[in-house]
Amino acid sequence: MVTGSVEVIQADITQIAADAIVNAANEDLAKGGGVCGAIFKAAGAAQLTKACRDIGRCPTGSAVITPAFGITTADHIIHAVGPVYARYAPESARKLLRSAYQAAIDVALENGCESIAFPAISTGIYGYPLEAACTVATEVCQAAAGDKTIQIKLVAFDVETAECLSAKLG
Repeated sequence: MVTGSVEVIQADITQIAADAIVNAANEDLAKGGGVCGAIFKAAGAAQLTKACRDIGRCPTGSAVITPAFGITTADHIIHAVGPVYARYAPESARKLLRSAYQAAIDVALENGCESIAFPAISTGIYGYPLEAACTVATEVCQAAAGDKTIQIKLVAFDVETAECLSAKLG
């Protein structure tokens, strides 16, 4: 049986070649800062804003898909909403973060994607502790790659995140 793979890359997610890149989205699917702002800018803010507005909202722990528009290295953007860490008890936050990663993988597979690139969801302005977030990301992605044929790229914007993800990946 062919299985998938998980790798860590330090790069700009908007430049990563994958069938889908994941946006660390907010529930309103609105343009934000950090990775979200970079994805909106690269995709074309007007087109992506309209596509997101047409969808409406996306609850925390869920994911939705749009075209990638101006991002030529991907076909789709999957908008996954992770938790704002301070709003939840740690165990609830962990479950919601796991759910956001799993929902993004499920949406990717439902749309015929064979590869997906994730940022470190919820670790920026949403305040999720990096070590704990990297543990969740690698656990969910390794489990998915173990029984699916999807190729998963964990894309870190900085050295600290890349090292944390690599250490958790083993």
